Amino acid sequence: MAKNAELFICLIVVISSLLVYILNVWLLNTDLVQNPPEDYSWIIHGFRNILGYATLFLPGYLVYKYLSKTNYLNKSGRGVFGGIIRTLYAENELIPETQASQTAAELRTPLQTAVLLICYFGGLQISYLSWALLQEKVMTQKYENAEGEVEYFKDSQFLVFVNRILAFVMASIILFCTRQPRHKCPLYKYVFCSFSNIMSSWCQYEALKYVAFPHQVLAKASKTIPVMIMGKVMSKTKYEYYEYVTAGILSIGMLFFMLDTGNDKAKSTVTTFSGVIILCSYIIFDSFTSNWQGSLFKRYEMKPIQMMCFVNCYSCIFTAVSLLQQGGFFTSLNFIIKYPNFLVDALLLSVCSAAGQLFIFKTVATFGPLVFVIISTIRQGFSVLLSCLVYHHEVHALGIFGISLVFLSILLRIYCDYRIKSLKKQHAGIVKNQINLK
Repeated sequence: MAKNAELFICLIVVISSLLVYILNVWLLNTDLVQNPPEDYSWIIHGFRNILGYATLFLPGYLVYKYLSKTNYLNKSGRGVFGGIIRTLYAENELIPETQASQTAAELRTPLQTAVLLICYFGGLQISYLSWALLQEKVMTQKYENAEGEVEYFKDSQFLVFVNRILAFVMASIILFCTRQPRHKCPLYKYVFCSFSNIMSSWCQYEALKYVAFPHQVLAKASKTIPVMIMGKVMSKTKYEYYEYVTAGILSIGMLFFMLDTGNDKAKSTVTTFSGVIILCSYIIFDSFTSNWQGSLFKRYEMKPIQMMCFVNCYSCIFTAVSLLQQGGFFTSLNFIIKYPNFLVDALLLSVCSAAGQLFIFKTVATFGPLVFVIISTIRQGFSVLLSCLVYHHEVHALGIFGISLVFLSILLRIYCDYRIKSLKKQHAGIVKNQINLK
């Protein structure tokens, strides 16, 4: 029985993958995909990427439905094959491990804590400000070789792949070199946030073909509103009145900035519209990623470095399969051979991205999410300032006022969050003391 089930699972994977691959090859050879309209090429490229990911999505989904229907995980699933299936799909409900009575934070002196915070702050600013400048350079600046040939790099998905593979390698090394708690989450659940993470990164790079970098950064800062909507839809989250007020202030600031600066990239209303759609897509995917990861952290209590490793692992697999089907690896390698300077920029971009992820996880684990949000907000402000200075984006008084409103709203929200949590803690302490007195 088990042998027949395992053979059937293999057939599902092979046949469904082959069918999707044949469909992809046929579509890739059509005239519309080969020569897409310039203004709407991002739609074709995005659809082409998703079809590549479907080569893995469809077999995984069909296997999941088969396992659920046949109850394979409870009836059989022994041996190496069964172990792989269990790791991918089975729930592993283990009792959470007890934490040490004395944490590292309790052992640090105030001076050591301050030095550590300064190091993390500096690491985050350096890594992500460098990453932001390199991102804009790679996607918006021309590359020139010794023969005087000039060309733009166009494949956003290749940059996503390079970023993710280095982050995966770094996370894997840390996992092997440090002691981690038992991992309880079935691996297939990382697929959803991996896909949304890939798509948000792809939209981030692709948007720079249509909108200026300051617009992109301000749009990223304004994702509070869709995150709130996504939280309400997915988790039925209730929000305080000040959260709606700060979201409104943020939206007004964004509107002022957009009206003042215009769009350096806008050759027509079509390119502006394309840029807005891509940025909206980025915000939706990114909002889903954070909410989904938050729900996994809450349910399975994995360490952030474990999340980083498995999400980036799936991201590497998805983007590699899609790039192989499209011939993206060969196109990008030819570009690297033709313009060697691009290789340096791509590697530096990946190093900055991977280092930034590590600093994020370390900051959140050591000082909590509040401190990280403050550091991230400061970094976004510096990103806009640096971009305007280095790449000469014009910003006038109304634009500066808009930027100020955006970051003021974010800092105001952080402060309100902190105050409400402090008041609730004080109230809980008073109630507890009253109960003890009785």
